[in-house]
Formats: sequence, structure tokens, C-alpha cells
Amino acid sequence: MWDVLSALIPPAVVATVFCVAIYTLLRKEMAPRTSDGRPIDEGESPETKEADNKVAAESQDTPRASDAEVRDTEEEHKGR
Repeated sequence: MWDVLSALIPPAVVATVFCVAIYTLLRKEMAPRTSDGRPIDEGESPETKEADNKVAAESQDTPRASDAEVRDTEEEHKGR
């Protein structure tokens, strides 16, 4: 019995890997896409993405402190 089982294990492993690869490929290719071809993330609607893009654009407009400014501020607090 063990010789039959040992003869069937390699084809079973190959078949499993093949099926997983086909499943992954089909999920990737059949995923819903936007009009420009980008995949839509699960759980996000186009309205949510537009709101996220507006927030990201606004955050890029805000000035940020440079690393040197942050270090200077930290050194001032340590000296006290």
C-alpha cells in the first residue's frame, strides 16, 4: 500500500500547485477594473477613492518640517 501512496504523492502535489496557479491567475485577470484598466481594491467604491485622492492632495500642500528643524527642536528641549 505504501508504494502505491508514494507513487501518487508527486502527481498530487503537481496537480495541487497547478490548480492554485490557475485559480490565482483567474482571480487576477477577472478582477473588476476601472475605465483606465487599474484594478479596483476590494471594499472601495469610486466615491471613496475620489475622497481619498482629495485628502492626499490636500496633505501634500501642507508644509512639513525638515529633519534639521526637528533635530534643532529636540536639542532645544534636551538643553532645558
